[in-house]
Amino acid sequence: MAWPGDPRAPAGDGARCALGYTRPAVSRLLPDLYDARFDEQEVSAKDAVWKEIVRYLQRYVDATSPVLDIACDRGHFVRHVRASERWASDIRDVATGLPPDVRFVQSSGLDLATVVPTDYFGSVFMSNYLEHLESSDAVIDQLRTARDLVKPGGRVIVLQPNIRLVGPRYWDFIDHKVALTERSLLEAAELAGLRSVALVTRFLPYSTKGRLPTSPLLVRGYLACPPAWWLLGKQSLLVGERLG
Repeated sequence: MAWPGDPRAPAGDGARCALGYTRPAVSRLLPDLYDARFDEQEVSAKDAVWKEIVRYLQRYVDATSPVLDIACDRGHFVRHVRASERWASDIRDVATGLPPDVRFVQSSGLDLATVVPTDYFGSVFMSNYLEHLESSDAVIDQLRTARDLVKPGGRVIVLQPNIRLVGPRYWDFIDHKVALTERSLLEAAELAGLRSVALVTRFLPYSTKGRLPTSPLLVRGYLACPPAWWLLGKQSLLVGERLG
């Protein structure tokens, strides 16, 4: 079964080497990195998985208000979610791969409050993104930005690999920088002004390179059976609400 651990990273500056030339930062190599990491067959398989995941997550999304998918990548979440308006952002220009009704904004997640409406969205979603930020301070800043984007009562939904559950495999991706557990994620959300509505420590498996064929029916069965989460879940789910 393939699962959604889509590594993404914010834009950054190149590093200057001792020899005097500029070495490109990992973030500038993202297109090549992702082309090598995920082939088209894997992308298609992940989209089938995401359709079932979004079906489950829809319970936390206000379908009568706009939704924003931060670091949307191929748009696996935003293409399946129900909302009055569907928005997406990424530091790469991925607009051509998104449905025509999705409003795409090319931007770093940390800069979104300057390029999309604030106090506007009913829901903001992030998946496998925060671990790519530069520091724990940046994680709090990103969650605070997401809080400012949603209207009072709006929700920020975060799907996040949990280093306590994943272990050393957390560092299998060269662009992972910040280690997060469910407790540090919750603490960061509270510092950002979000009240926890739901915290599921063990939710989805971690692997993005599963060898078993992807079956929507199998994924739906997994999501309907929380005891299976305790066996396979390596990613945590946090839903935070803006109070005011």
